[in-house]
Amino acid sequence: MTGFYLGLVGVGLLLGLLGGGGSLLLVPILIYLGDFPVKSAIALSLSVVGATSLIAVFRHAREGNVCWKNGVAFGLSGMLGAYGGGRLAGFVPENLLMILFSLMMLVTALSMLLGRRLRSGVETPLGAPCPAQLHLPAVLFDGLLVGIITGLVGVGGGFVIVPALNLLGGLAMRAAIGTSLLVIGMNSLAALIGYLGHAPIDLPTVALLSAITIPASLLGHRLSRLLPPNGLRIGFGVCALVLAGFLLHREVSWAALEAVETLVTAHQEFFRGILTAAALMLLYWIRGLIHQKDLGPNPPR
Repeated sequence: MTGFYLGLVGVGLLLGLLGGGGSLLLVPILIYLGDFPVKSAIALSLSVVGATSLIAVFRHAREGNVCWKNGVAFGLSGMLGAYGGGRLAGFVPENLLMILFSLMMLVTALSMLLGRRLRSGVETPLGAPCPAQLHLPAVLFDGLLVGIITGLVGVGGGFVIVPALNLLGGLAMRAAIGTSLLVIGMNSLAALIGYLGHAPIDLPTVALLSAITIPASLLGHRLSRLLPPNGLRIGFGVCALVLAGFLLHREVSWAALEAVETLVTAHQEFFRGILTAAALMLLYWIRGLIHQKDLGPNPPR
């Protein structure tokens, strides 16, 4: 059980340090070290990470590192997607949920290792951490997408939210981390509501786990002032990559592939709708690339 409790401390530290990554560790810890069923582990993860994030956000807010307007817009859009993802998870077999979780972890790890460096600061009036202008369509779109992922596989999405707020939303790095905690808390709450009908939640267990992760997150916040964000990002990316490989090796089997075939056969119209939505999102992404190429880089101000 020592590894279980040390893992919980690591979850809290990651949330405090980087504004994300907690649920990527917490779900496997609950399943493989705590012997919880998959859906119960996801529901517990949403409860603990949500509570830890909402408490940690107040420490960041006291230092002026929470952009409430950006966070609330991103979070409200994400809550809609998270609730839908949580309801959808009730129809997905547990082994398939773990494969989706592992793939999400793999994508996150690769994006952290191969993606652009996070910016420590951005051009904001008088050096303020929050931009004067809110790019609402982009914020709502990104929030909805992250929310669906959160609800479906229990990943808070911090490592999607932080780069989105920093690189696309124009928030300084310290504000992106603080604001992401607000969004994670909102998304986790909505996803948890979506899970209530098909996953039991033991409140004493939530309280026990939170009693470990919350103090660790506050310690992580203090350490974040001393450690370089990009170095932490790369280090966690390597760990996430190794863990994703382990989970995929463990979970992918013929039984899992047969479960996918059964699920698709039983709900053909639903999956056609999913594919249509995915195609529209791909077209939207291609449109953005074309416009960005046509317009070229923004002129210097």
